Amino acid sequence: MNPRSVVILGSTGSIGTQALELIGRNRDRFHVVALSAGGDNVALLAEQALEFGVQVVAVAKATVAQDLQLAFYAEAQRKGYAQGEFRIPKILTGPDAAGELAAMPCDVVLNGVNGSVGLHATLSALEAGNTLALANKESLVIGGPIVTRLAKPGQIVPVDSEHSAIAQCLRGGSPDEVRKLLLTASGGPFLGRPRSELENVTVEQALDHPNFAMGPVVTINSATLVNKGLELIEAHLLFGIPMDRIDVVIHRQQAIHSMVEFVDGSTMAQIGVPTMTVPIALALGWPDRIPDATRPWDFAEASTWTFQPVDDAEFPSVQLAREAGARGGTAPAVFNAANEVCVQAFRDGRLPFVAIVDTVARVVTDHDVPSYEELSVDDVLAADAWARTRAREITGVRESQQA
Repeated sequence: MNPRSVVILGSTGSIGTQALELIGRNRDRFHVVALSAGGDNVALLAEQALEFGVQVVAVAKATVAQDLQLAFYAEAQRKGYAQGEFRIPKILTGPDAAGELAAMPCDVVLNGVNGSVGLHATLSALEAGNTLALANKESLVIGGPIVTRLAKPGQIVPVDSEHSAIAQCLRGGSPDEVRKLLLTASGGPFLGRPRSELENVTVEQALDHPNFAMGPVVTINSATLVNKGLELIEAHLLFGIPMDRIDVVIHRQQAIHSMVEFVDGSTMAQIGVPTMTVPIALALGWPDRIPDATRPWDFAEASTWTFQPVDDAEFPSVQLAREAGARGGTAPAVFNAANEVCVQAFRDGRLPFVAIVDTVARVVTDHDVPSYEELSVDDVLAADAWARTRAREITGVRESQQA
């Protein structure tokens, strides 16, 4: 069996590095042909490229192209290569470079880019006919019907642990047998704490996730439960289940990654240790499983699992996302864009933690969703830009400060 050719977008981030670790242990199954990154860590990107012998690398920041080239030489020297013993990969630069890689002939594109900037790459991969292992939930949330119209059946394989769990559970029944999807959430670091105690939350406290090791934006989104709101919209789009048949439940231990309730009253759950390795492995190898991707849950060890409903007063972001998803059109794009601005403002110390969702709610309320005969990419990008500007106005952040 020939190894699957893989393009990894966002290779220096949390998803990308974990994917490469997995591939490094399964080189008979996978072959990495291209990598992309934002450009903040060219040393790591060069190390990854030489380790896996990739043909092409891409960086979003065109200004770091020379730094990347120097990093290649430094890494080659560190590995002990003599001059001429290695070939520098082709370097692509600019905001559309990841999209170019996504369109390369390959078996799987792993989109691990963070934020709405991943939309172009998602569309490029689908247009090229490549299987899309999707960790960049924002591109599906904001693109909505643009993405789903373009995708062939089975072309998108989810990488989010919750949606991977649902995809696995759905193997146990036909679509017309599904009554409800149940997304599980840890509740983040502030579960059970009243709003009055969260006024002075620090970035470090918000990044202290109880179970998963993730990138900073996703971790903060988990603390506000915005991430779960995005996942709710994503589940609706991925699986074609109406929003009112998708619930979110707090499961602190995150042993169960999500569940599917069937019409006969039975519920199927996917269980595993809290790690992204299994969803990544399954997405890259879909529909086949990769043996020993991670250790199984040890049922010989005593443990207690708890479940509770989401308190909308404590976590208003889930209901806000549900309303944005129900409105459709550009409302999900506005929800996501406003949140990205507010999270960055919080990380920069310009916005209190409790004001993140409050500000997002104001922006979503201010947005008048036009009637679209057919939503276009230009419509989404215009709404995204409007939401960012409006969020900056509310938070008192000038464009130059946010850049």
